[in-house]
Amino acid sequence: MRTDTLKILIATDIHLGYLEKDAIRGNDTYVTFDEILKHAKQNDVDFILLGGDLFHDNKPSRKSLHNCIELLRKYCMGDKPITFEILSDQAVNFSTSKFPWVNYQDENLNISIPVFSVHGNHDDPTGADGLCALDVLSCAGLVNHFGRSRSVEKVEVSPVLLQKGSTRIAMYGIGSIPDERLYRMFLNNQVTMLRPREDESSWFNLLVVHQNRSKHGATNYIPEQFLDDFLDLVVWGHEHECRIDPERNEQRLFYITQPGSSVVTSLSPGEAVKKHIGLLRVKGRKMNLEKIPLQTVRQFFIQDVVLRDHLNLFNPDHPKVTQKIEAFCQEKVEEMLDEAERDRLGNPQMPEKPLIRLRVDYTGGFEAFNVMRFNQKFVDRLANPKDVVHFVRHRECKDAKDEENINFDELLSRASAEVMQLRVEDLVKQYFATAEKNMQLSLLTEQGMGKAVQEFVDKEERDAIEELINYQLEKTQHHLKERRVEAVEEKIDEEVSIHGKRKFLRGKFLNTDHIICGATDALVLPESFADTCVIHKCFVRAVESKMIFFKNVFCWNKLQKAKLHKICYTTFPFCY
Repeated sequence: MRTDTLKILIATDIHLGYLEKDAIRGNDTYVTFDEILKHAKQNDVDFILLGGDLFHDNKPSRKSLHNCIELLRKYCMGDKPITFEILSDQAVNFSTSKFPWVNYQDENLNISIPVFSVHGNHDDPTGADGLCALDVLSCAGLVNHFGRSRSVEKVEVSPVLLQKGSTRIAMYGIGSIPDERLYRMFLNNQVTMLRPREDESSWFNLLVVHQNRSKHGATNYIPEQFLDDFLDLVVWGHEHECRIDPERNEQRLFYITQPGSSVVTSLSPGEAVKKHIGLLRVKGRKMNLEKIPLQTVRQFFIQDVVLRDHLNLFNPDHPKVTQKIEAFCQEKVEEMLDEAERDRLGNPQMPEKPLIRLRVDYTGGFEAFNVMRFNQKFVDRLANPKDVVHFVRHRECKDAKDEENINFDELLSRASAEVMQLRVEDLVKQYFATAEKNMQLSLLTEQGMGKAVQEFVDKEERDAIEELINYQLEKTQHHLKERRVEAVEEKIDEEVSIHGKRKFLRGKFLNTDHIICGATDALVLPESFADTCVIHKCFVRAVESKMIFFKNVFCWNKLQKAKLHKICYTTFPFCY
């Protein structure tokens, strides 16, 4: 019977394929994904909404793709009629797809439960063609990939407009964008969320986003106050701690639900919170979110021990204090194992071996015992026998300003230059600006080479550097043939130098209309200058001499949680 209530199953950060080669934990993600889809079918939902990171690896294995497709076909295809309709322009909502319409309207497919998803930072578009694993599923007609922005100058979010009876939902999506870049865009008012043209007040406004919510640095997160106040509910992906109960933002007056991950990917306190998914019911402008506990998630218990808080038990100067500490830690692990066994009673779906982590703060003159020998005692009882105990030392940290005291409205009104800090890109530019002449990159730009190395190291795009080089070589050959340069080394070097300086003096500016090969973060010259790109023939020497430097710089960038961009295919070598 048709009603006005839209039922949506909400989940995020499923990380299919995480540790799939592990003998104990290899199938955890697939088992839990099966449970999630089973809940969707049992609750007769209208559709499933995923908040990014469906896959753990940017290039999922054949096993991951096979299992994902198998489960989606099993639970999401069938004869059940779709009871809602899409009112928005689907060519805009799904503009990056070769099939720009929702999958259940495809006459060649029989979809019973549509799946809508944004991409996350793990499964984001990469490579020359800017493709991701979700694009594969979208092309196969199994997932509706939305919320992708190709422009690096601005983000314009056009909602998917859904209607069921009298209930209308404007569903906005923002796939993963490097936090620092998106932060700057918000400050510069370059993020626009379009509203329905008719009767704005009648729509329930839902946003799904995949960004840092916790503050990891000055600009390495997205403050809640940056989001528009017309929103009703924000589904926040990327953060793994389950905070699924809607939390009201008192400044913007919308609610935020953070489902968290469905698998433990790091042995940290946030992952120890009980895992849930959400069943969202929307009728008119009213909503209700029912949290559903996941029964197949492997148990995880974590405990902290500060040795200096137990000076009555441990004297750092005692000759056998290390043995006493080891016995104490073993007792703590046994306690967590007992708790896991009690919690597992009556739930046959839960994996038998739990995850246990004991963090030991040995600040104050204590010594660590042999961790490998300690872990061997639990090799047959735990899912993580190699990293049960983790020794840490307490660090004194400067007090940070309370985030609540920040006036975000005032911050948004400032010029971005006032609040931005030095970025890795600036360090790279500074390095090459002061490097000796024979160490300069004249064939490739610092930005282009840096992004290619990022892709190679962090996204396993093995052909990234080769593709960049081949493109530049092709442009070089084309230019030299047009100029009919004499095949003498000195003449070639002179031609490169002259045209390189000429391009630099003509200035540089953004022009996304002329970005090559679908890259999404390039500074390029106008089309009229494209064929005059020149490349120094000695690029191999430059690449080899700078490879370690680039790798170190951009690994540091990764530690700062700066999400990596796509390869930058530029049409000039000297603009940075």
